[in-house]
Amino acid sequence: MSPKGRNKPRRNYRKEYDNYHSSEKQKQNRAGRNKARTVAKKAGKKVKGKDVAHKNGNPKDNKKSNLVVQTASRNRSFPRTRTAGKKNASA
Repeated sequence: MSPKGRNKPRRNYRKEYDNYHSSEKQKQNRAGRNKARTVAKKAGKKVKGKDVAHKNGNPKDNKKSNLVVQTASRNRSFPRTRTAGKKNASA
């Protein structure tokens, strides 16, 4: 382990789930992302090892025209904020 990582607190996944991921809104968003992956697969896109991104940033909008298959690093490389939404114009 590097010297910088010694004092880093361990991530508490249970607390994270209880406080955020277990909410109904986040469950619906997760279901929308899972459905997007299925829609892309059925459309013949190769999604193994990639992310299925929503162009408009809305995980419930699973129209084929709104979905794009990208590498994980490209899909997760820009900030998403409540007020601004997606800032990557080429997504």
